[in-house]
Amino acid sequence: MARRSALPSVPDAAVLRARLDRARDTAAGTGLVIAPGSDLRYLIGQPGGSFERLTALVIPADGVPALVVPKLEAPGFEGIAQLGVDIVTWVDGVDPYNLAAERLGGADRVAVSDFTPALHVLGIRDALPKAEQVLAGPIVRELRMRKDTAEIDALRKAGAAIDRVHARVGEWLRPGRTEAEVGADIAAAIVVEGHTEADFVIVGSGPNGASPHHALSDRVIEAGDVVVVDIGGPVAEGYNSDSTRTYAVGTPRDADVAATYAVLQEAQQAAVDAVRPGATAESIDAAARDVIAAAGFGDYFIHRTGHGIGLDVHEEPYIVAGNALPLEEGMAFSVEPGIYQAGRWGARIEDIVVVTADGVESMNNQPHELVVLT
Repeated sequence: MARRSALPSVPDAAVLRARLDRARDTAAGTGLVIAPGSDLRYLIGQPGGSFERLTALVIPADGVPALVVPKLEAPGFEGIAQLGVDIVTWVDGVDPYNLAAERLGGADRVAVSDFTPALHVLGIRDALPKAEQVLAGPIVRELRMRKDTAEIDALRKAGAAIDRVHARVGEWLRPGRTEAEVGADIAAAIVVEGHTEADFVIVGSGPNGASPHHALSDRVIEAGDVVVVDIGGPVAEGYNSDSTRTYAVGTPRDADVAATYAVLQEAQQAAVDAVRPGATAESIDAAARDVIAAAGFGDYFIHRTGHGIGLDVHEEPYIVAGNALPLEEGMAFSVEPGIYQAGRWGARIEDIVVVTADGVESMNNQPHELVVLT
């Protein structure tokens, strides 16, 4: 029986109330203004939408949080009253920025969510001209980087769903088809296998596989091609999958594929094995990079080893040189080294992992070997 996507899921009210309290505590006297997006969904369970009319969650240093929202959109947020959040509505002709400023109580410092449209950032600044305005990202990421049990369960669900798609790639990937045709079949399967949508589909065949963010093209897949398939999307809870496997359409035409791929497989496993509480983000990057560099392919590994994942596909923590952040239980991120030989072929192996109390758990369990399709 085909699996179908579910309706969006909202966390328990007690979980959301605790997140709001933690946000206020972490802000430590700074007022917060959170516009629609993943930060808003994390805090109140609903992402909202960003338009020319201001919608924003306002969390004062002291006092009751409020959602400032156009009256015509307020019915979509009625459920947040159980979170202890006031709904402050406004109609066209009323200045919503002054309403937000009033709820902030003349704050000296206001943190605005990172992806708030400039239209609203400047409006808030004008309403509180004496307040220092900073990014809320450093505050909210302290909450979002450490996933709770429900979030990890959602990531497991997403990982299992994308594993089911990778297990079916052989149904569609064959000579004579274009990357776009294969990608369309994969996108449909992403939804059938349990996601609400396909967020991205990369099918990089032959020389296109040497471009890490290649998407889809009309290139016709040929026998002997090495093909990078990087796919993902959100499940009903809003948490994302992101997994890459590399395939060969028949026997690879290039004689060096097997040996080079073996280096990549060793590097990816070394990085996963290095994950544990207390290890730094940069040490995980180094674990993969050192293997690849020692084999002479250092110049062909052209991106960081990983990125955090959750309500966003890319979020903190970033697994990259220079990031000395110690890993903690509950942090979730990708481990995805790659080797890219321009004009020839590329390969990448990617799993999502979560730091456990004594090590690591992978959300993806498809084999890491080069998948040769016959």
